[in-house]
Amino acid sequence: MSDHHNHTHSANKIVLLVSFFIIFTYMIVEAIGGYLTNSLALLSDAGHMLSDAVSLAIALLAFSLGEKAANSNKTYGYKRFEILAAVLNGLTLMGIAFFIFYEAFMRFANPPEVATTGMLIISSIGLAVNIFVAWFMMRGSDTEDNLNMRGAYLHVISDMLGSVGAIIAALLIMFFGWGWADPLASVIVAALVLRSGYFVTKASLHVLMEGTPQNVDINNIVQTIEQNPEIQSVHDLHIWSITSGLNALSCHVVVKKEMTIGEGEKLLQKVEHDLAHQSIQHVTIQLETESHKHDSSILCTTKAEDTGAHHHHHH
Repeated sequence: MSDHHNHTHSANKIVLLVSFFIIFTYMIVEAIGGYLTNSLALLSDAGHMLSDAVSLAIALLAFSLGEKAANSNKTYGYKRFEILAAVLNGLTLMGIAFFIFYEAFMRFANPPEVATTGMLIISSIGLAVNIFVAWFMMRGSDTEDNLNMRGAYLHVISDMLGSVGAIIAALLIMFFGWGWADPLASVIVAALVLRSGYFVTKASLHVLMEGTPQNVDINNIVQTIEQNPEIQSVHDLHIWSITSGLNALSCHVVVKKEMTIGEGEKLLQKVEHDLAHQSIQHVTIQLETESHKHDSSILCTTKAEDTGAHHHHHH
């Protein structure tokens, strides 16, 4: 693991820890406030902040577990935990959203009295808290490439919008007496929660399904490998993510019979170096000659039932 990776890693952890404490503390304030002022918009924002706090806690746990060394039982260590956590986080968000939809639906029919001044004060402070945390995350951590940090950051951003919704609802009730503004604001928050939950879940499932990473173009990768004159063709290519920001590749390449082991080493070093610039951090390449039995297709075409056949050949 590079120094740069380690540096962003510890920066990510510090940012997460600070953000978690701020958000968790304010979530409690908002939940009590929502209960006392009878505002569903505040309560749904608190629910949203709860999911924020949970996503930050999961991200923290994932970083700590991800650092555990690989062992003979788990050769990749615990790096995948982060992705499993992200799936859980996404599903939780979707659950919260549906619960808020249901509550809001009940309130539209019969809007209760809301203590608007308290609601306005609490949602305004909530907005300030979220803006600070979002700025702190943007500045101090890797919200671009790390799925976990990105998930936590998106939570905080949509949380900001939740606070804005609660502020507007409080003002509408104060000035126009529109009681329905409160459940309406909570529905908007719930829609945002649902959307972020859906995307986090989708991205995480893509990783669990060993899908090609979003930041990798297979055609570019094949060109990068085949641009070396010593390589005749590439097949059995697999590209997948172990966890966010850690992409792996394995393939077979066909070279001339006359190539020495030393020349092969040199070629592999060059290919590995080129692939590092294409966001592939972990490379496994099998060199073989024309006479080695292989498929001409770039992607692996072995079916599950074919694998049984390999066990029965006789020497």
